[in-house]
Amino acid sequence: MRLLSRVLLSVIALFFAGRCSAQQPFFRALAFYTDKGEPDHVDFAKQAIAFYMDLAKKDGFAFEATMHWEELNSERLKDVQLVLWLNDFPLKPEQRVTFQKYMKQGGAWMGFHVAAYNDSETHWPWFLEFLGGGVFCGNNWPPLPAKLLVDDTGHPVTRRLGGSFEAPANEWYAWRPTPRENKNVKVLVSLAPENYPIGLKDTITAGDLPVVWTNTKYRMLYVNMGHGEKIFSSGEQNKLLEDAVLWLGKRTARP
Repeated sequence: MRLLSRVLLSVIALFFAGRCSAQQPFFRALAFYTDKGEPDHVDFAKQAIAFYMDLAKKDGFAFEATMHWEELNSERLKDVQLVLWLNDFPLKPEQRVTFQKYMKQGGAWMGFHVAAYNDSETHWPWFLEFLGGGVFCGNNWPPLPAKLLVDDTGHPVTRRLGGSFEAPANEWYAWRPTPRENKNVKVLVSLAPENYPIGLKDTITAGDLPVVWTNTKYRMLYVNMGHGEKIFSSGEQNKLLEDAVLWLGKRTARP
């Protein structure tokens, strides 16, 4: 009888432990954004928050969003496996130092569109290296849809895509030099040459234009999409935006 009781107690304990474990998110993501600046960037951020909140429920991870960039500190990030920048980037030195340490210690980052904007006024050389060395050098205007080529259909971020897809209207950024020239950068998606010339007021006429890439020295992914309210209107592109977060989160998730 005692043996049977012990067995039953063990089974009950394992059952409740399993339930508790199942309720724990397998990674935590924290998104930073602003409600200031270009309205199209703000619209994107609001839609991105709704998109990832829904995905978090479906895919079993925790997602929070904040406009308070002072939360980019070591104490706040200690239990965060993935940081997202939706439409802005840190300006204060202490926030930048915290982010550098976070990434060097194995954290993950996903940045959208203007989050990677950099020029001679940025004054953050580490971030330029982090992105792969490309400096912003132009864009098309107005935002336009485009055919995108999938450079690697076997990567976890792009595995559910075909060789190409039509992306919703976006402002496409050009970089000099192209990040593809960096041996540590792996380009996953790029603008198809048949889009050229693209733009009406501001036009990109030629050149290599990566759209999604990772610097393999870090757990990071940059996605050029992020301008306006149509970004999440493509089910095909949404697969990429979902798989990107899951790939980064799983790479940093603690057992």
